[in-house]
Amino acid sequence: MRIVIAGAGEVGTHLAYRLSGEEQQSTTLIDSDKELLRRVQRKFDAYTIVGDPTKLEDLQLTEVHDCDLFVSVMPGEAENLLACMLAAQLGAKRTIARINNHRYLADHYRRFFGSLGVDQLIYPEELAAEEIANSFKHPWARVYVELLNGAFVLVGVKVRQGSILVGRPLSWTKELGDKAFHVVSIKRGEETLIPDGQTIIEHGDVVFFTCLNKDIDLVRQYCDKDQRPVKRVVILGGSLIALRTVSKAPSNIDFHLIERDLERIKEIEDEIPSNVKLYDGDGRDLNLISEIGLDEESIFVALTENSETNILACLAAKRFQVAKTIAKEENIDYIPLAEKLDIGTIINKKVIAAGNIFHALLGSDTKSIKSLTIAHTDVAELQAKSGSTITERPVKELDIPQGITLGGLVRNGVPMLIDGNMEIQPYDSVVVFCTNTPMEQLSKLFD
Repeated sequence: MRIVIAGAGEVGTHLAYRLSGEEQQSTTLIDSDKELLRRVQRKFDAYTIVGDPTKLEDLQLTEVHDCDLFVSVMPGEAENLLACMLAAQLGAKRTIARINNHRYLADHYRRFFGSLGVDQLIYPEELAAEEIANSFKHPWARVYVELLNGAFVLVGVKVRQGSILVGRPLSWTKELGDKAFHVVSIKRGEETLIPDGQTIIEHGDVVFFTCLNKDIDLVRQYCDKDQRPVKRVVILGGSLIALRTVSKAPSNIDFHLIERDLERIKEIEDEIPSNVKLYDGDGRDLNLISEIGLDEESIFVALTENSETNILACLAAKRFQVAKTIAKEENIDYIPLAEKLDIGTIINKKVIAAGNIFHALLGSDTKSIKSLTIAHTDVAELQAKSGSTITERPVKELDIPQGITLGGLVRNGVPMLIDGNMEIQPYDSVVVFCTNTPMEQLSKLFD
């Protein structure tokens, strides 16, 4: 597959890096900024072209007429839409444009842009807001993702002494009776493990479980976590992500939005709903935080454009015993630091956007794919085809590549966990976890 990426910013560079490990794919990165492309080449081996993706003659240098996927993730929304339209006219088989306006996600806009050659729209801020708002449902979890239309959930939980799981091999969980969950991966320090029955859960591990939606409370109890109601959310930074998060959250939550830029406050004060109180100040100011009234029924979310500020603000909020802290960290180098400092949930737009774009690489039988910021793991929802490798034998007899594990499936509308004796049938919808695994290996199992 030939892929052309327009824009060597954070999202484009991260996507090119992820795709550089795919043997069966050729990726070209085009940008008009020579210095950005030099930085990319210093980080990893990439084929780059200096050019303006909104000019036909520059696009032709990438041989876009012969590409299977054209992705435009430049900062400007209009530039991305125009680049995709031009690429489609030149022969690109599929196009994806990054946008900065949630209104364009409406069906009539999608159809309109589709008629002009833009096949898919991604709005990273919208995806990040969905992830943040979703985390309010179960603040005890570091990661909470609903899968297969809500039939399954994925929860990532930091387990500590006090949990009955700590110090025991995974095979011991059979003694809990009817198995209510499946451990699909474990983040230990900076390493992500695909466990087996002999893997022992250690204090401080972030354990990723899949379970039926109805069994999530059992997972919470086994991990020795409290379910606290969320009454107050304090957000630092009046960004697009902040505004979209408020719009997606339950209306019974009281929001307190802190912004230090007076111009930005003027821009958003008429847009915010009645359950949001706006403050002019710095979220690292303990007096301001004390005035707002953080407590164990509060969540603190840091969404400024400065990674260091977000980490420091979350550390300040943790002094008030909040139920959860969430930090936006666009610098991937800071993510391990944020984890070590026990920041509850970490949001990275480029990782989230990359997962959304990978959906196009796996074909029409992929329902969705999500990239987990803290675990170097992709979670895909795939439909098994008739005659595919995944349906040939019981799971335990399949030659599944290292780094891939199966979490659960839905068959004829019935969700079920997967064990080694199960045979996956054609048209089953399957949840698959891939840790540092090329997408092409996943495709081979399901094609």
